[in-house]
Amino acid sequence: MAGAIQHGGGLAAASARYGGRINDWLDLSTGINPCPPALPALDPRVWHRLPDRELEEEARFAARDFYGSGNILPLTVPGTQSAIQLLPRLLKPGKRAAILSPTYGEYGRSFALNAMPVDTISTLADISQDHGLVVVVNPNNPTGRMFEPGVLIDLAMAMRNWGGVLVVDEAFGDCQPQLSLVPEVEQHDNLVIFRSFGKFFGMAGVRLGFVIAGDAISQVFTEGLGPWAVSGPALALASNLLQGDTDTIRQQIARRSAGLARVLAGAGLQLAGSTPLFSLVEHAQAAVLHDHLCRDHILTRIFDYAPHWLRVGLTPNEDCDQRLAASLKTWMAKVGAQS
Repeated sequence: MAGAIQHGGGLAAASARYGGRINDWLDLSTGINPCPPALPALDPRVWHRLPDRELEEEARFAARDFYGSGNILPLTVPGTQSAIQLLPRLLKPGKRAAILSPTYGEYGRSFALNAMPVDTISTLADISQDHGLVVVVNPNNPTGRMFEPGVLIDLAMAMRNWGGVLVVDEAFGDCQPQLSLVPEVEQHDNLVIFRSFGKFFGMAGVRLGFVIAGDAISQVFTEGLGPWAVSGPALALASNLLQGDTDTIRQQIARRSAGLARVLAGAGLQLAGSTPLFSLVEHAQAAVLHDHLCRDHILTRIFDYAPHWLRVGLTPNEDCDQRLAASLKTWMAKVGAQS
């Protein structure tokens, strides 16, 4: 059976190992906007009542306008993780799944737990007619690899010829809308797009995502999730924020991303890739650097399958940039003294 995947965000475990109060830690282990917008006032009824159709439709219409899905209403899901767990239902018997890797590990685990054949591939050229479902994360987590829309549309069209489904995870795509395939879904009934609410808006705790697909595929997810899958407060929050000032959010993320880039460059660290919400550092002693930062109560993300990688998320402000820079300066001085 596939083992559990290590993820970012484990502050409790880090605090237990390295000490310090959780609130004193600087969590850079996730790719989440560290400067979320202010919470809007919510009608008290959303806490009291089951989320009815009206509330769900308000969120879906707001998502349609935000993502640009045309006549297709995005389906609300309790985080894209819930949709990933239902992907095996889209794979036809006798076919294999393919996951463009390295990427988010839960995709492979989902198929493995269902005893379904899955290939980890390194290029789109590795896709064959044996693959009934292909997963591409664009922009990719953790490498930041990006594909232009035309490349993936050509793939979707080719896969349609043998009845294959293309799943494109755009969880980190809100800051680069020009890469999105959402406007293409109406013309391609074998295309499925995942979008995340929590990363861009900095509210991962809400556990909200969207699946954008044609009616037949959306129905598979609807049946798999069951009734009232998304809470009323999450739907109301999404309806409000998706219609709000998202340009300001993008600008704030851009400023924080630039701040992180300056800190990493100032420390002489080499990047293996990035998106506006995180940077991937490549260093032979990535695990040692991770440990050093933890001792300064700064949490980053390491990868068991790539021990030379360290993913660093955005800090919330310039003071935290300086805190990270100071810790990196201490480490670089230590490394220099040992060499």
